[in-house]
Amino acid sequence: MPIAEPRWYGEPVPGDIVWCRFPQDSVPKPGPKPRPALVLSAGEHDDHPVVIVAYGTSQKTGDLRAGEFAILREDATAFAAAGLSYPTKFNLGRTFELDYNDVWFGVPPGAPQGQSPKLGILHPSLMRRAQAAYAARRRR
Repeated sequence: MPIAEPRWYGEPVPGDIVWCRFPQDSVPKPGPKPRPALVLSAGEHDDHPVVIVAYGTSQKTGDLRAGEFAILREDATAFAAAGLSYPTKFNLGRTFELDYNDVWFGVPPGAPQGQSPKLGILHPSLMRRAQAAYAARRRR
């Protein structure tokens, strides 16, 4: 039986929040459940989109460590633009480079952006917060 080719998605842009099966424990295989991830950079390899994404979780959003920032319901407009269902923190010190295909990414429930892994975007009002987290992760 032939192995199915992965379905490739159109290249996202940095700042997109996507639905990702982020690898666990630094093992390069898809994690067991999809979660939000923040696209930090996007490019191509062998004519296919490749992204670097930061880990997102809805756990312990009130406990931020160096390299982390949260998008909370109190962020109102930014929370809505992110397309998140729950307050979520992103760890800019925990990143992975992944092929932008259906092995690693999936269409989120309700398909808010059509047949794309995109949930939403990082609102411009959160750029300082994200930049501070990025700078803090480099000092770890």
